[in-house]
Amino acid sequence: MPTIHDVWTFFQNYILPVLPFLALVLIEIQLMYNHRKEEVMFGEDAFNEKIKAFEFTPKEVSTLKELVRSSKFENMDAVLNSSLLFETAVNEYYRVNGVIAAPIDSLRQKMGFTGANPLAMVCSTRQFNVGDCVDLEFEGKVVFRRAKILERTEAFWSVEIDGTQAQAKAFSGERMLIRWTRINDAVYSTTLSVDSATRSKLVFHHSTHLDKEQLRKWVREVVDFPVEATFADGKKQSGVLYDLSAGGILLGLSEDCKPDQQISISFELPTFGVQNVDVKVLNNLGRRNPNFPLYNSISAVFTGSYAWTQERVLQYIFEVNRKTKTKKMASNAVTT
Repeated sequence: MPTIHDVWTFFQNYILPVLPFLALVLIEIQLMYNHRKEEVMFGEDAFNEKIKAFEFTPKEVSTLKELVRSSKFENMDAVLNSSLLFETAVNEYYRVNGVIAAPIDSLRQKMGFTGANPLAMVCSTRQFNVGDCVDLEFEGKVVFRRAKILERTEAFWSVEIDGTQAQAKAFSGERMLIRWTRINDAVYSTTLSVDSATRSKLVFHHSTHLDKEQLRKWVREVVDFPVEATFADGKKQSGVLYDLSAGGILLGLSEDCKPDQQISISFELPTFGVQNVDVKVLNNLGRRNPNFPLYNSISAVFTGSYAWTQERVLQYIFEVNRKTKTKKMASNAVTT
């Protein structure tokens, strides 16, 4: 057990000599920060010109400037150029200041940096919007599908559920996989701890680490092909292939498939014959096709050995597009 004398000796010999150095470092950091807050930054004229288009309030403008100066960007107009740079600046701002009252979300909305804008890059759950739907998985099982986001502030967000008191007790403090799908873009997912839970609501803090799995890496072609799906237990089911690309498909099945589920499909590709290929389910989009009201729209990507099928699909899409273009050219020639 160290005595008071031992502690004092340690302080004199090891702590006291470095205190002046630490003080100088802290003073230098503060001076650099103050200089950054007051210096004329590169791109400041461009920044002042660009913000006119957004009709920001004076408070929003001052907050935006604080975001830039608390970031590591050299250009002042960097945060206006992309949602990724904006959210990077926001994260640094909150890291330094904590999540304080500031019109950050109104800036995000006015600049179109939310997930509602199909051109905005999504890199944070702060870009989700109230009313968006997410799938929730717990211990490898989908427990709530298409659960609506009830509330989203800069500090936390909540999801509406129709659960039980026992579920709420089991979920509180546990980690849950969350998937959000932006149609014709990608499935975004992250794993978060449940901050609090009731029978009707789950509350989470935000994540700036989202995994992205592309829905469309290839040109797609709308089709209407019969398809037969074979599940892991050997059960078979008939459905419809809505569209396909060289990377994946959208098909309609009455089965309530879940993300990451592996199935095999068989369909006939015109001029190329029957194609047998394995796919992995990306997302179950629900009964979205009015022509097939009893089918769930299932987005999936090819897995396993599919190079031969991929090549044939590419050739098929190329041929369809070529014929379509030829018909348009012929039609235009007739009308002129």
